[in-house]
Parts: sequence; C-alpha cells; structure tokens
Amino acid sequence: MSSEHTPAAAAAATTADTARAGVDFIRARILQDNASGRFGGKVHTRFPPEPNGYLHLGHAKSICLNFGVAKEFHGQCNLRFDDTNPTKEDTEYVDAIREDVRWLGGDWQDREFYASDYFERLYQYAEQLIQMGKAYVDDLSAEEIRRYRGTLTEPGRESPWRNRSVEENLDLFRRMRAGEFPDGAHVLRAKIDMASPNLVMRDPTLYRIRHAAHHRTGNTWCIYPMYDYTHCLSDSMEGITHSLCTLEFVNNRELYDWVLNALGVYHPQQIEFARLNLTYTVLSKRKLIQLVKEGHVSGWDDPRMPTLSGLRRRGVPPEALRQFCARIGLARADSTVDYAMLEFCIRERLNACAKRVMAVLDPIKVVIENYPEGQVEELDMPFHPEDPTYGSRKTPFARELYIERDDFRLEPPKKYHRLSPGAEVRLRYAYLLTCREAVLNDDGSVRELRCVYDPQSRGGQSPDGRKVKGTIHWVAADSAVPAEVRLYSQLFATEHPDEAPEGKTFLDNLNPQSLQVTQGLLEPAAAALQDGEAVQFERLGYFCKDKDSTNARPVFNRTATLRDTWAKLERKG
Repeated sequence: MSSEHTPAAAAAATTADTARAGVDFIRARILQDNASGRFGGKVHTRFPPEPNGYLHLGHAKSICLNFGVAKEFHGQCNLRFDDTNPTKEDTEYVDAIREDVRWLGGDWQDREFYASDYFERLYQYAEQLIQMGKAYVDDLSAEEIRRYRGTLTEPGRESPWRNRSVEENLDLFRRMRAGEFPDGAHVLRAKIDMASPNLVMRDPTLYRIRHAAHHRTGNTWCIYPMYDYTHCLSDSMEGITHSLCTLEFVNNRELYDWVLNALGVYHPQQIEFARLNLTYTVLSKRKLIQLVKEGHVSGWDDPRMPTLSGLRRRGVPPEALRQFCARIGLARADSTVDYAMLEFCIRERLNACAKRVMAVLDPIKVVIENYPEGQVEELDMPFHPEDPTYGSRKTPFARELYIERDDFRLEPPKKYHRLSPGAEVRLRYAYLLTCREAVLNDDGSVRELRCVYDPQSRGGQSPDGRKVKGTIHWVAADSAVPAEVRLYSQLFATEHPDEAPEGKTFLDNLNPQSLQVTQGLLEPAAAALQDGEAVQFERLGYFCKDKDSTNARPVFNRTATLRDTWAKLERKG
C-alpha cells in the first residue's frame, strides 16, 4: 500500500483540511481519529461534575462542548457524577446538576452514572496494581508525603514504606477496607517515579481512609479512591472515546495514561481545553461557596451568581448561553472573556424571543385634561413588533397615566426628544401628548404633569403629518399593577475581582449597588406572565418574573439593560 493511502496519511490529511476550514482543535482531533479508524469511528463523551456544589458558567462551556460534540458526530454523551469525596457531596447537588444540564440542553438519555457505581471494580483494580508491584500502602502523613515529593527543581525521596512486599501491602489494604485504621493512618500510592519531572507522577495517592457516610453507598466503604485514579478508569469502563477536560489536567494526563496502560484496559484519549474566565466574575467553587455561606448573596440561585441556577432565575435563556459558548470557541491557552460578550448574547436572544409589555419604575403622574373623565379605552398592542405569531394584548388607556420620571425635563437640553413643557411626544401605541404644565412639590420636584392629547392621533400617527420624534411608554393609573422590581447588575465592581490589594480579598471588590429594589407599576398583561417567563419592559430592559411572585404582588428580576442612547449622551455632558 502506498503511503498516501495509509490510515495515518488519511488522518493527517483530514487534520490539515479541518485546520484550514477553521475547525477547532478538538473537533479536528476527533475527525483525525475517525479517519484513522481509531475507536471504530465512534464518538462517546461524558460530562463528569462532582456533586459538591452548583454548576456555573465554566461548567456551561464543558456541557456545551461534550454534549455538542457527541451530537455533531452522531455519538453519545454520558452524565457521570464523580462522587468520590463523601464529606463534600450531597443529593441536593445531584438534583441541581441534573436540572441544570437538562435546562442547558444536555440529553444523556439513560446514561446517568456515578463513580460510586464502580467502587468494587476500582478496589479490585487497586489490588491488581498491588499484585503487579505497581502500588503500595504508605504510612506517611499527608504533610510528610508533601515534603517527600520534592519540588520542580529537586527530585522527591522514596517513602520508607515504598518497598513493602506484595503480601504485606495486600494485607494492609484489605484491613484498610475492613475499617481497622483511623483516617490518615495509611494511604495507597502508585509506585511510579519519585524523580519524575512531572510532580503528579511522584507516587500519587490512589486511595485514602475516610470514615464518612456516602450519599449513595452509606457506610459500606471507609476507603475512597482519588479523583485521578477514578476518572480514567470510569472513562474506560464506560467506553468513552474522547475525555475532554480543562487545562489544569494537562499534567495529570500522564497519570491518566499510566493507570490505564498499567492495567491493560481500554484507553480513551484525554484532550484539554482552556477553562472559561470572565471579567467581573469569580468561578472558583470555593469562593462561590463562601459567598453563599457568609450571606453575601441570598443563595446558590441568587440572580447575581454565575451559577446556572442563578442565571436561569435571572431570566437568561439557555439558547443565549449556548450561543455564548459557541462564540468564545475553544483554545489551548487560558484567557479572559469580556462580560459584555455574554450580555450581547443574552440581549440578542431576548430581543428575538421576549414579549414586550410596559412598566414604569419611577413614576410621574400625568393628567390628560381634555380626555373624557371616566372613559377607558382598550388599545390593541402586539406582544412582539417583529413577530405577529406572539399575538397581542388589550391595554387600558384612561385620563390619568404614569410615565417615567426620566422621560420629563423641566428644562430640556439639546437633542432631548422626550416630554417637556410645550413639547409633544408619542405615547406608545396610543396618542400624541403635549405637556401644558408641570405641578411642583415644595422642594421643586415634579409631582404631576398636566397635558392634552390629540384625539385624532390614535395609534400614534398625526392626522396632519407633523413629525413627532419622541416615543415614551406609560401605564394607566387605575389599572396599573404594583410590583417589586429587582434591578440586578454585576456582583463585583472591579473587572478582575480576584486581584485584591495586600490585606484585602475578593470580597472587598463586591459591588454595593449590585441589587437595587424598586416598586414599579405594570400594565395588566405583565402581571399575567408565568413565573420564569422572559419579557422586555419597553425602553427599560429585559426582565423575568421571579418565583417569589404572588397573585397580589408580582416580582420581576432585571436580566439585562437596553442600550440607552440618551443616557450615554448625558454622561458625556
């Protein structure tokens, strides 16, 4: 066979073609493996969270990648809970992870697995390593093991217990399982190379003693396998082809390969990609736990949190997160993505799918002096101006209305096209309105506006063709529904919250204005929305009805602001 027709040559050609076509390096590797016949052309991935916390934006990238790759290549993706640390894991997290993965679009069908499913097989593999002389029971403490490991510039030292006989190691390991020893008395370590330039390979720990109840196996076990040992064998047992993980596991790949090669079992391919870092955000699980436990946020689903449950409660559509993950792509080097990219994807999706309704968050009363007292009209308004399939709603219009305080100026500056004394504006889907007089409070603030409307301008069009530049939103006073509106912004005030001056922590970078609560007034259609339903309050932003809502008083969370041209002009002065 000529060299150009070998599987290796075909794989190399495929890789070169995909690189030119702009395919990312992970998909290029999968195409190469498929072209070479490796794994029989199958693609089988997995998403393997540890159930010790709630999923966040970083996990979203992994979910989209693992489930997305499997779908693209007509393969499968497992959901596996890496539950090897009983002191930190809980069924609460298992349930939350399931919900989050499903919400984001992950479908594992009947392939839900747990590392704890494999505890017996993992134990048998460990005994096999002992019998092969590739693992030993060590009596050193955790601190002593760290000291003996050495540094990047100095080789490690062998444990005094490294050369125990196979018989003694098996006896001790079985007694560890039987519960004869307290926590920390012994560990099982792989016997590799204490002089390896890769510190991970300097006789890593495979098992430790931990007398703690497990959320699934109860008190059956008092020894638990370490993540690096468990992970590769779980991948092997499930028939995973491509084990996709973040860059911090690059050095661990050598151990991944060593365990599988030592045991002579099926060998998946580990591939690493850069984890997600986002401005104005922390994604460290330890820090997120601290935020929750110390009460800096209301819980894991606080809408300011970068958790998937928090983003869902805030009203972020899963399609926006999937689009965000697609836009930022995959890389081999860590970098930081601007939070504005996420907001762009959120706005883009919500602009397409969110219903439009009207709400006034800082009201000024308007009295239309020439509108008949006691009369109420019902104006037909579309839920979406660009998509008639969303239908319409009837909105009451009457003599007394409320408008936003920001939509009126006693002394309007240049280019201000909203309401002011003598100025005319268009009331959204209603009439043209002219301000005749502003009634002031003793402190000079505006209490009420006296206005007149053009009865011939229903729908907002002037019968004589005069041009009216400004359009503002409103609600009718008698039918307005009071609501609590929670205005969320970024949880941290600095772009890189982890960068704190000496003596300070990331907590000192919290944004004191990240939540502001106001009492607004809504048109009736807004109050009738379902919990969790996304909506645009016209001209104000995108909002979501919160689960705290009651029939008497709805609650809305701000998902994202709209671009406000006038606010930008005012800031520029």
